[in-house]
Formats: sequence, structure tokens, C-alpha cells
Amino acid sequence: MDARELKILAADAALRHVTDGMRLGIGTGSTAEEFIRLLAKKVAQGLRVTGVPTSERSAALCRELGVPLATLDQLPQLDLTVDGTDEIDPDFNLIKGGGGALLREKIVAAASAKMVVIADASKLVPKLGFFPLPIEVNLFGLKSTILAIEKAADGLGLHGELTVRSKNGVDFLTDGGHLIVDASFGLIVDATALSHALHAIPGVVEHGMFLNMATTAVIAGAGGIRTLER
Repeated sequence: MDARELKILAADAALRHVTDGMRLGIGTGSTAEEFIRLLAKKVAQGLRVTGVPTSERSAALCRELGVPLATLDQLPQLDLTVDGTDEIDPDFNLIKGGGGALLREKIVAAASAKMVVIADASKLVPKLGFFPLPIEVNLFGLKSTILAIEKAADGLGLHGELTVRSKNGVDFLTDGGHLIVDASFGLIVDATALSHALHAIPGVVEHGMFLNMATTAVIAGAGGIRTLER
């Protein structure tokens, strides 16, 4: 199976965790979009859900396909979030943000009783850090913030290039109007310590480590589907 077929397989398995009447956080990215397409078919067949999307892109696809939506202010407590991931370690810790929606994704996941992560087997890692860590930062004081990130990382023995994300030669802006700094630290030995260090920097809005948030992982591989529970 190719990459898209694996994503569809994982998305279909995740859909089994969605029940009638759910308040549902809806993720962002290519895998989440396969989930949205399958969810829309179930909605057309009578499944009743209300979705809270984690990005404008996901919201647009939901509207196009007829998935009912609400804002997080309208539904501040959710039953379940289904989202993809860039990495997942054996303790269900994640790195997310490759699509640039990490802040809204984390807010929605934190508002949810459960979080199901859908991914192909290539996203399984022994330790976080193979994928560069996205860090959402404020535009004001960018250079100072980058220097502070470097200093905080250095204190934890982490070194690597910090790159301001761009698209077509233009700085990428998140839905919240922030920049993304992609940090190529390599393997992150102590994700909790790095999380605390980054959150202590005023210019850092949020980082892409989702620690102790995922409750279920649906992993698609050559041998089929594996559902892992924390």
C-alpha cells in the first residue's frame, strides 16, 4: 500500500471510535483530511456529530463536505479529538505541527476527554526528535526569541539549526498570525524539561510536543491496523 492508502486505513479505523452525538475535535493535515472525508460519508448516512476544527483548512473541508461545525467557545468541552501526528514514541508522546496548526491542535486536544492519533507506521519512533520540533513564536522580538530558544536548548544539551519556516519564499504564518521555528535538535532525551524551558520564554507561543495527551494510537502498516491504548 502507498502512503495515502495507509492514511485512509488508519482514518477508517479511527472512525470506529466516533459515536452518535459526539462533540468531536477534528485535526489538521493529510491524514486528518482522510478522516474528514470518511466522517462526512457517515454524517450523510445519519451519524450526528458536531466538529470543532483545529485549522481554517480543516474547517473549509468540513463545510465543503457537510460536517456540522461549532467553535470551541460554543463547545468548550469535547468528547474526542482525532488527529494525525508527525511522530509518536512508546509513551504516546507526540511531535506535531508539520502543518503549522500546532497551537489550535493542542488547545482542542486539551479540551477533549480523549485523543485518538492516526498515523502510518513510519511515524513510530523510539524517542522524539527525528522530526524537527515546530515552535510557534510571536513575530515581535523574533531574533531575541530564537536566541533564548538556543540558550534553553543548550542548557539541556540540545543543539541544532533553528529555521524560520517559509513557504514559496515567504514566512509561513499560522492561523493565529504567528511564525513557526523548526528546531532540528535531534533526539530529545527529556521532553518534559524541554517543554518547561520553552514555555518559560515569553516569545514562545507554544511548541509541538504533545505530552501525555494521546490516549489511543491507530497505526497502519504493511501488516494492517494496530490500535494501541495508553
